[in-house]
Amino acid sequence: MKPIYEPRGKAKEYGDFALNIYTGCPHRCFYCFAPNVLRRDREEFHSHVEPRPGIVKETSNQLARENITGKLIHLCFTCDPYPTGYDTSTTREIIQLLKQFGNHVQILTKGDGRRDFDLLDDGDWYGITMDCGNNYTAPVAKYGCLQLAEAKARGIKTWVSFEPVLDEKAFRFLLGEVSGLADKVKIGKLNYYPSSINWGDFGREAEALCKRLGIDYYIKDSLRAEMRK
Repeated sequence: MKPIYEPRGKAKEYGDFALNIYTGCPHRCFYCFAPNVLRRDREEFHSHVEPRPGIVKETSNQLARENITGKLIHLCFTCDPYPTGYDTSTTREIIQLLKQFGNHVQILTKGDGRRDFDLLDDGDWYGITMDCGNNYTAPVAKYGCLQLAEAKARGIKTWVSFEPVLDEKAFRFLLGEVSGLADKVKIGKLNYYPSSINWGDFGREAEALCKRLGIDYYIKDSLRAEMRK
């Protein structure tokens, strides 16, 4: 096993290196690509969540063997580093290892990683996913913003992944909520599923709104392509 790898395709837009800690994810996002990529039954993937066998030892071995240092490593693509309702002490061990070897982490979660903020510094990124679905009510947004605010107060870089955008109105609301809290946002369209959103118009509006709010942003390639049409 080589836990640290170079992502390809759309994932490459999130970082040059990545590591997946758990076997599954409990969040049950309908658009999740991981079960297909991993060739796993979707129900099993969402209900069977545990650290990948030997993940801490194998990460330590790879770091030493390949002398991996000075990298920004994304946590995670095929799982959430903080799966809600599960013990996430393995995530803490992984972060400690990566940091010991002089690396930094880029965290993306729908859970709560505040317990590990003491491990992070201004070379690390803490991010939350906001898919702008109709479940993103004000209380949910407030919960995510509290995490961003605490991370920012500790000097940790903060970011938000608006991918996929499921509702334009929710996106506009949430972007306003994270303005001033997120050092960067990444915005992407819903792929492989039908949507009533005119992606070209949406992308142009989203870009203009980011500029107006003074938010550093990145438009994912698939959305940028729609904006060029």
